[in-house]
Amino acid sequence: MAAQEGGDGLELEELSGAQVIAKALRDQDLRYMFGIVGVPVVEVAMAAQAAGIKYIGMRNEQAACYAASAVGYLTGRPGVCLAVSGPGLIHALGGMANANMNCWPVIVLAGSSDRNQETMGAFQEFSQVEACRLYSKFSARPNSLEAIPVVIEKAIRSSMYGRPGASYVDIPGDMVTSKIRRTSLRTVPCCLRAPIALAEPQAVKEAALIIKNAKRPLVILGKGAAYSRAEDNIRKLITRCGLPFLPTPMGKGVVPDNHLNCVSAARSRALQNADVILLLGARLNWILHFGYPPRFHPDVKIIQVDLCAEELGNNVKPVAALLGDVNAVVGQLLECFRINPWTYPSNAEWWLYLKEKMKDNEEAAKALAAQKSLPMNYYTVFHNIQALLPEDCIIVSEGANTMDIGRTMLQNYMPRHRLDAGTFGTMGVGLGFAIAAALIAKDQSPHQQVICVEGDSAFGFSGMEVETMCRYSLPIVVIVVNNNGIYSGLDEDTWKEMSKLGETAIVAPPISLLPNAHYEQVMSAFGGKGYFVKTPQELQKALAACLTDRKMPSLINVMIDPSSDRKRQDFTWLTRSNM
Repeated sequence: MAAQEGGDGLELEELSGAQVIAKALRDQDLRYMFGIVGVPVVEVAMAAQAAGIKYIGMRNEQAACYAASAVGYLTGRPGVCLAVSGPGLIHALGGMANANMNCWPVIVLAGSSDRNQETMGAFQEFSQVEACRLYSKFSARPNSLEAIPVVIEKAIRSSMYGRPGASYVDIPGDMVTSKIRRTSLRTVPCCLRAPIALAEPQAVKEAALIIKNAKRPLVILGKGAAYSRAEDNIRKLITRCGLPFLPTPMGKGVVPDNHLNCVSAARSRALQNADVILLLGARLNWILHFGYPPRFHPDVKIIQVDLCAEELGNNVKPVAALLGDVNAVVGQLLECFRINPWTYPSNAEWWLYLKEKMKDNEEAAKALAAQKSLPMNYYTVFHNIQALLPEDCIIVSEGANTMDIGRTMLQNYMPRHRLDAGTFGTMGVGLGFAIAAALIAKDQSPHQQVICVEGDSAFGFSGMEVETMCRYSLPIVVIVVNNNGIYSGLDEDTWKEMSKLGETAIVAPPISLLPNAHYEQVMSAFGGKGYFVKTPQELQKALAACLTDRKMPSLINVMIDPSSDRKRQDFTWLTRSNM
């Protein structure tokens, strides 16, 4: 900061555009920035650090945006993704789209061509504001340095209010280095958390009556319930009313997975036969098969709770539409059941029917986990991982079978402690999510562990971010479940025989990857610890060592049977490939 000589120094103090941006972000209580610097945003990152914002230099803009959006989900306040112009922003668009689909708040800032070079073919010139409108709730370029604090506040407010999502702010290169007097800047108050909206009281009473009259009730918990911090009220509702519940993947932990009312082990049976479903912060999209038969009962009655009016009635018309904050609306339902107490009978036929299927599926999973043959299968791997994980660890997971089977085998006991490919089904999110989670844990819960469970294919999308983990000494445990391929692969002997038949690009199955790839050596190359394991005993020993020594990140490369698969599925339409 420079001050002109003479007069009141404070009045004449000048700030650069980069300092104005950093001050505006800090005034809005944004604490984390992820990105890759270059012309024209190097100064922005430096100014952010000087303002007390933590800057994490990533290796790819997509991963940076994934990390920034995870901060938004985990804290309720958006993280910032900083990108350079043109290609840098284009790389970040994947993260913006993912955040928008997941309904997570994130702010993307990108440099752009100087204003006086617009339409002239400037370096990395690109229609950035227009491009970002497809992937965000808000996209704008301040027209002056004076406008920057106002635009940034609006971007943050837009990302947090209503249905959360992405916001984009475009910063021309010449604006970064321009100067302005501090007194010329408008003071913009810090944007508070989104206002809490209650559902219409009569609609809540009608919903409570529908639940009471249900013969086969079910509560579905979505990540919207986790985002709204609704865990205390939802746990009270589940326990007080004795309702069976089913979490979506990132709804896990809102009520602990080991709760007696959790029916995840009978997911298909619960969805197919429930006559009344209370949908809390979840959408009837592909993850829940749109609410359609045969996945759902044809005559199911949906009670939908969502903060987005446009979401109410998507695909299935609800019998009760409760528009409002999930936590607040569940509080309203609790009040109804306080005034007129009711508990679903624990000996109801519906409970017996669900528990029968839960027992069968749990026994089938245990049998697969107990197999002694080598190479290991997925269930054996996850059984041995689960045995050592701390209850409060954050689990990040991505991959095909790795993520799906891991969801059923790895338990979550606390809300917002599972991050995965999400609504957009995005692969490559894992390491960015893990970095964000580890940073927040470092600041708020230093004892907390972050476990990132990756398929070998998924790891490849952003594997270089292990260098980021090492550079910032983030003690993340990365576990790569390695089956030599996408969905499945080939063992080393089969690969060698196949290679004799002709050029690999012609004869190798498109789903295959290099057999026995030593991903752990990538971590070792940057100073972290790497382990290559083939047996349950080696896996347990390596994981125990990683959980004990928390000075640096580590990677366990777990070799499994290339043909290992999940247990037979009742509904295979989402994984219908014949490969």
